[in-house]
Order: sequence, then C-alpha cells, then structure tokens
Amino acid sequence: MTTKEPEFLDFFKEVPDHRIERRKLYSVEEILLLSFCAVISGCSSWDDIELYGQTKLDELRLYLPYENGCPSDDTLRRFFRTLDSKAFEDAFIKWVQSFQLNLEAKVVAVDGKTSRRSFDGDSKPMHMVSAFASEFGVVLGQLKTHEKSNEITAIPELIKLLDLKGAIVTIDAMGCQHKIAPQIIDQGASYIFSLKGNQSTLHDDVKTFFETPPRSLKIEETEQIDKAHGRFEHRKCRVCKEVGWLKEQHENWSSISSIIEIESIREVKNVTSTEKRYYISSLNTDALTLLKSIRFHWGVENQLHWVLDMTFEDDQSRIRKGNAPVNMAVVKKITMNLLRALKQKPEHKRKSLKVMRKMAGWNPVFLDEILRAKF
Repeated sequence: MTTKEPEFLDFFKEVPDHRIERRKLYSVEEILLLSFCAVISGCSSWDDIELYGQTKLDELRLYLPYENGCPSDDTLRRFFRTLDSKAFEDAFIKWVQSFQLNLEAKVVAVDGKTSRRSFDGDSKPMHMVSAFASEFGVVLGQLKTHEKSNEITAIPELIKLLDLKGAIVTIDAMGCQHKIAPQIIDQGASYIFSLKGNQSTLHDDVKTFFETPPRSLKIEETEQIDKAHGRFEHRKCRVCKEVGWLKEQHENWSSISSIIEIESIREVKNVTSTEKRYYISSLNTDALTLLKSIRFHWGVENQLHWVLDMTFEDDQSRIRKGNAPVNMAVVKKITMNLLRALKQKPEHKRKSLKVMRKMAGWNPVFLDEILRAKF
C-alpha cells in the first residue's frame, strides 16, 4: 500500500533535470527523496546513502515506485555534481517562504561558514552565507561565495531573495556596508551591524564616544547575568539614540538611529576576561531589545554552524566536486528545517537533533512524521 509523498517535495519537482532522457533510471523525486531520508537518518557520504537506500527500499517504495531499485553511489554523485545549484537553492527558499513565518521584530542573522574539507585540488573550500531566523531555528536561504571576502557581494544578493518585512537583520563586521543598509530598509526590515576594523573610522568614532560620552547626550543602560555549567557572564549594554553628530561625520550612514556598546565580563574556571563590542542600528528602541537581538545573532554559531559540524559532520564531508557541495548543503539545511519544525511539538521538544536523526533511521513512522513536519 503506497503512502502519499511528502508535500515539501512538490517545491523541488520543477528543478531542471539535466540528465539525458534515455539514461534516466530514477526520477528527480526518487533521488531527492532517498537523499533527504538518508541524510535525516544520519548518512553523510554517497556510499552511506546508497546503502541506506538498499536497506530501506521497501519503505521508500511506500512513497515512490523505485522500479529500478536504489540509485548507486555513482548515480548520486553524478546527479548532484551537475544539478543546477541556483535552481535548487531557489526552490529551497520558496519552500521556506511557504512556512509563512511571522518575522515581525524577529532576528534574521546573516553569517558565513566555510566547509573546511570541501576544497578540490587548487580550489578553496566552499564558503556559504546563510540567513538564519534565530528564534525559529530555521535557515531561510543560502548563497555560495568563492571565499570569505566575497561575503560583501553575496550578502545583498541573498537578502534580495528573502521576504524580510518586519525583521531585524543582524550582520557581523564583514557585512557592515553602507550600501547594504538601505537595501534592508527598502525591504521593510531593520538592521544591527557589528563594527570592527573594516569600518575603522566609524568604529573608532563610536568607541571614542562611549569612552568619553558628552553629558548633554542621553545614554540608556541595561545588563544581564548568566550562570551555567561553571560559566559566569555579565553583559552590560549602553545605547545612545542621539546620533545626529555621527551622521554628519558619516554621510553614507543616514539610516543610523542608535549606537551600541556591549561589555561582556566572563568568568570560566576562575579566569576572568572582558571584551567590548560596538554596533550601529537603524532601530530606535530600548537597550534590552537591542541586547537580546545581538545575543540572538551570536546564537547562529550554536544553532546553525555548530549543528552543521557536530550533528551533520559538515567540516568532515569529502563531497567536493562540481555543484555537489552546494547541493548537499541545501539537503542538510532542508533536513535541519524539517527536524526543527517537528521539535515544535511538545512531545519532541526535549529531543536533540542527533537523537531525532537516530530515531528516524530506526523507526519509519517517526521518519514519516519528520517528512510531513510543518511550521
């Protein structure tokens, strides 16, 4: 008895099939469904995916015919190397947009990650810029760059593809560019940008201001204290919204509404460290909201990059030729979004993604629940 295929597959049926007609033994849907199910269940290599398909063929046939059995590792390798990665990424973004997430006042962290072992010969490892809805734990979209320095050009391209109305877009210092700021505002969002050496004059002006603030200008302050796992952290946030003087000195930054200093005092195993960071924002809001938004941006490391490395073994992946690294990055992020969607249910909230992947490999009923998960 067949089971209706998961609805999310519909978004990927229009991805162009680049293969020669007479050599097609498996439909695009069959290859993609196998890959999604295998990656959800913990597979990371072409050999793993083929073995999974051979082992789970009867279960896969509940969704699609697989009349020619399971695709081989060579078939999978060739398919993903030549699959149009731009079309695949576009389909991924359209699928995420179907969630209709309410991003009003929610943080969308834009950040890059390098897959360390994805280099091929003289080519550099793949660097990917992702947009991450921090409060939902959802990847909204991704775009490959040739290297980290190309984030400056990739970020506006990625932002253009997304519906960001009402969101708070947070970007680290690499993306602190005056040309990106108006684009975010034109798309109905706000921004918080980190300041470092690439905007040295702006950074120095903001830093100097907080070191010796004029008495005539109001500064709002708030603080938070966290204690967990032997670690103590005290964060102090200072905000000034009277920034006319700064905009006069930096005409390209007319959208700035507030400047921010965050001082972090950490104590780990009786060793104390102090660090100050500086930010600019188009938001004219209270210090606590700004501090929380910046903390959500820091969370992209734990919720996205760390999960890709520790749960999906991204840094260990040897998939490196053609379009395969980019396409498999999409597969991993689709998988992550499905797992996070299912974690919304109270009965799954306390399960880690790693445990859920194991359960999917053991229990076809649980795998089916993941494949049909929605936000």
